[in-house]
Amino acid sequence: MTKWVYSFSAGRAEGSAAMRDLLGGKGANLAEMSALGLPVPPGFTITTEVCAHFYAQDHSFPAELEAQVEAAMNEIGRVAGHAFNDPKWPLLVSVRSGARASMPGMMDTVLNLGLNDETVEALANYSGDARFAWDCYRRFIEMYSSVVLGVEHHIFEEALEELKDSKGLALDTQLSADDWRAVVERFKAIVEANAGESFPQEPRAQLWGAIRAVFASWMNHRATVYRHLHNIPESWGTAVNVQAMVFGNMGANSATGVAFTRNPSTGVKELYGEYLMNAQGEDVVAGLRTPQPLTEVASRATSGEKISLEAAMPKIFGEFSAVADKLERHYRDMQDMEFTVERGKLWMLQTRGGKRTARAALKLAVDMANEGLITREEAILRVEPTSLDQLLHPTIDPAARRDILATGLPASPGAAFGEIVFNPEEAETLATSGRKVILVRTETSPEDIHGMHAAEGILTARGGMTSHAAVVARGMGKPCVTGAGMLRIDYDEQCFTVAGKRFAKGDKITIDGSAGHVIAGEVKMQRPELTGEFAVLMGWADEVRRLKVRANAETPSDARAARRFGAEGIGLARTEHMFFEGERIVAVREMILADDAEGRRAALDKLLPMQREDFKHLFEIMAGLPVTIRLLDPPLHEFLPHTDTEMAAVARAMGADPVKLRRRALQLSEFNPMLGFRGVRLAVVFPEIVDMQARAIFEAAIEAGISTGEAAQIEIMAPLVFARAELDLVKARVDAMAALVEEETGIRPGYHIGTMIELPRAALRAGEIAPSADFFSFGTNDLTQTTLGISRDDAGTFLNAYVEKGLLPHDPFVSIDQEGVGELVSIGCQRARAARPEIALGVCGEHGGDPASVAFFEKIGLDYVSCSPFRVPIARLAAAQAALGKQAEGTA
Repeated sequence: MTKWVYSFSAGRAEGSAAMRDLLGGKGANLAEMSALGLPVPPGFTITTEVCAHFYAQDHSFPAELEAQVEAAMNEIGRVAGHAFNDPKWPLLVSVRSGARASMPGMMDTVLNLGLNDETVEALANYSGDARFAWDCYRRFIEMYSSVVLGVEHHIFEEALEELKDSKGLALDTQLSADDWRAVVERFKAIVEANAGESFPQEPRAQLWGAIRAVFASWMNHRATVYRHLHNIPESWGTAVNVQAMVFGNMGANSATGVAFTRNPSTGVKELYGEYLMNAQGEDVVAGLRTPQPLTEVASRATSGEKISLEAAMPKIFGEFSAVADKLERHYRDMQDMEFTVERGKLWMLQTRGGKRTARAALKLAVDMANEGLITREEAILRVEPTSLDQLLHPTIDPAARRDILATGLPASPGAAFGEIVFNPEEAETLATSGRKVILVRTETSPEDIHGMHAAEGILTARGGMTSHAAVVARGMGKPCVTGAGMLRIDYDEQCFTVAGKRFAKGDKITIDGSAGHVIAGEVKMQRPELTGEFAVLMGWADEVRRLKVRANAETPSDARAARRFGAEGIGLARTEHMFFEGERIVAVREMILADDAEGRRAALDKLLPMQREDFKHLFEIMAGLPVTIRLLDPPLHEFLPHTDTEMAAVARAMGADPVKLRRRALQLSEFNPMLGFRGVRLAVVFPEIVDMQARAIFEAAIEAGISTGEAAQIEIMAPLVFARAELDLVKARVDAMAALVEEETGIRPGYHIGTMIELPRAALRAGEIAPSADFFSFGTNDLTQTTLGISRDDAGTFLNAYVEKGLLPHDPFVSIDQEGVGELVSIGCQRARAARPEIALGVCGEHGGDPASVAFFEKIGLDYVSCSPFRVPIARLAAAQAALGKQAEGTA
């Protein structure tokens, strides 16, 4: 018989941390903490295999599940000493999700399950606090009805606000036991009116309703969006955890909190977190109340205005500190923990690997390796390569003037500027149109995730350092300020007021997530320096990686950035990007309009010194590292004006006949320019372009070699080749120019000639082309277009639908299609090396900066990848992880 349910309690567990795939992260860690003897309330986990059955069998459960759940519930009752419907001390449970990967707040939770009209009285008698009992019951009705019965949450909130207004009260804490009793009756009436049924009174019926709802929440909208953003497969499913309730809201000797064993923003080794006295755990993570610091050090940072747990409950704080240290040492990673203190007793409700910023991840990895907790290889594997993007986010220039409007909590580092929006849908819409926005909310909820992802940064008036906004923003690498309580937000008027000033939707603000500042207008920013732990970890990564990492760069600023980020050369310099400025575009247009080769050469002679200077800068900056220069690639019509007005203006500037200009533009226009007169085809028809570019390259290399003392490593690349004869034609022109420059200067620089493999035929005929090539560089951007028959520029209208409907696992322009495009690259490598074993093989599409693609390129044996300068650190780390055998999942 299949085992669907695994029990746990302090000192005993049927599962373990190793069973994460089956029990989910939460269930596996509850089992592990129980086995370690930590104070964990008894409970059980229903496995992810039940979730798979649930969706495969029309939302039904396995036949054996009911009996196994009943046995597990009896075990909870035995350990806890009380059961459902106990007239003296009724057992209450929580029902929570728990996927393999942490998805904070994305699925549903039900607390206080087991309460009804009778057990609420028993709880009031047992606790000696009727107000507490009726407050728990109204929370349960609201949560259960929203999650299980589909009654909108806001209906309950509005009813509660009406009651408080009628009594002239502002806070929930001002309501009496009788008030809460009245709220419960009102809530039950709301359920009957909106759900068409009475609120369920039988605890086991409540339990099965909650279990079903939590499994169903795996496919809710916010969970689906979160999985898409974080590349979590739908097939993983979620487990369901049922656990005896413990209460942090049973008086002054009770509390609840969230803590990290180290600072998740900076990585500093310090207990970091927050708690609330006399509250339930959801109050902390939901950001409904601004909590208090755990430690005295943190309390002093707030001028001692808030009492720390260390001061309020020193014995409990000592116990918790010891548990935190034990968990970090056991898991050998920073832990994110939830705890409750019920009447002076500590209970551990959860531990998991804590979400962290990139800066914190680097420091944690390096520090833990230096402390001997993990090896250097493990440290390399601990940092998600794509998270390094966070380190490149701008920060506010220390010298910049700041008009600080408010100060909240520094929830997620970095700075962001944008126009104010108050709802996530508008944030998404404006961001899609290219506008930068700051999402401003009273507090965020999981439903806001699409807007948070679209926004440059997030600002909330309520919530703490571990609220939903803070945790999600840190995971996304978005700057975030929470708990800016001086903001008065009016959603109806679409504005907020602070310090006597009014800011409306569309007004511009800057937020500093490192300092917690909200600043009027735009503030000057700067990029951070990559030093310290970054340099250490990158050094360790460079020691183990095999793949070389180059950059795509054609400007001096890009080339310098590439060197700063550790690039080992330029893998793609696109010469056409040099042609669009000032006098150059005029000379290019003269060349296009020329009637014969002589006229074209005259125009190209004007471009020669400009190209030579461009290449000289690149060779000097790279100082002996390889520089791969792609010969002119795009269709010539891209350099010509398009409208009649532009045509007339260009003709006047050039002294050209506008009729001739228009006629030439029409001659060059194409129905499908991506597959038209471009690439090597330009060299075939206009070989004088190759002559000019080759001369510029060789002369620049000679000058750079003299100025730097380092011989330039020249690689000349012919684009869009599909046959060896095309490459041979280009090679003959380049060789002839090299001989001519040697004759003129007495110096013959060394050089290599190769080609971009961008067409399926070129990949399939790689063995035929290779004898003429010193290197191949797979241009996977165009190879993806030509293999899948998809235009990258036009795919936005349908690619997302393909991914959402499972027709494609991911955007093939972000992470390489390994089965199709990847197989062509693999075939090309095998056939090229069979024909020419010493040939160098690389990739120069943006796939070179995607970790999943880098892992694939390592597997098939490429020599190098090339990507944009700011993705070079990602590629370096991904290459090291690939060398260590980590298979990257998903996309960047």
